Amino acid sequence: MRFDLVTLNLVLAIAESRSITAGAEREHLALAAASKRLSDLESRLGVQLFERRARGVETTEAGRAMVRHIRSLHACLNGLENEVAEYSRGVRGHLRVVANSSAISECLPPDLAAFSGAHREIRISLEDQTSAEVQRSVAEGLADVGIFVPPQIEPRLTTWPYREGTLAVITPRDHALSVLDAVRFEALLDFDFVGLHSGAAVQQQILAQATEQGRALRTRVQVRGFDAIAQLVEAGLGIAIMPSAVAERLSRVFALHRLRLDEPWARRRYLLAVRGQDVLPGVVRRFVEFLCSAEANVPGEFSVQPPVAGGTDRPREAQP
Repeated sequence: MRFDLVTLNLVLAIAESRSITAGAEREHLALAAASKRLSDLESRLGVQLFERRARGVETTEAGRAMVRHIRSLHACLNGLENEVAEYSRGVRGHLRVVANSSAISECLPPDLAAFSGAHREIRISLEDQTSAEVQRSVAEGLADVGIFVPPQIEPRLTTWPYREGTLAVITPRDHALSVLDAVRFEALLDFDFVGLHSGAAVQQQILAQATEQGRALRTRVQVRGFDAIAQLVEAGLGIAIMPSAVAERLSRVFALHRLRLDEPWARRRYLLAVRGQDVLPGVVRRFVEFLCSAEANVPGEFSVQPPVAGGTDRPREAQP
């Protein structure tokens, strides 16, 4: 079924004004023409979009669903217009990057800044997602590059090692554990936890380890963002596990004690992922090479390591 923007804009105008007459006026259509467009659309869809009433119209459930999609379409069209317009200002590419919270907080920002400094003609958009969401977004083409934490790896992806990190524990400074420099995970299970939202890689890893030991994780509060966790731990609502680099930084801002988590699984690796394909777009290829380089912050020195999964050959750059 084909839709035209004039009719879709009319539906949105009617929904927002709650009047066919006002909607027609807003879209500069004669009332008879607007009514025919609307009735033809409803006939083709086989549903009623508006309930006609004495004092206007009321959007039906089907109409509300359509309005949501029309607004989403408008956002996409605006994004398309803005991105294409950037080419007139010298921008020569747009890179959509998704990464989990730990990567964004621990290691990604300096590399993004270095890449942007070396490639000012490329615009980068970054979105925070869970590791599972990162993989799904890249596999389905909603993002160009993703950075996440295993063990789960979407089979449609090609991945490379990116960085390594460790997990640490933070407690209030007057906590019973604050006299220690390192702690085993088992000892933490007697205390309340402040955790990340469900689906976050760190939270999933902690839950899995507690289950493996046959213990329940006493999660008292779950929030989005490590800063929020640090403030809640400082307030005495529990202890938390987070990337060591983030814990070290936050312990200088908040009244926290930082401990090393003495577990083999506390060492984690970040993977860089693209959708499996023989030829990568030039912008994506340059970004992958830059982040996989041993000297990621030195422009011009690129060396891609072999992929971890999803392919055996180096992706070739698309020819101009």
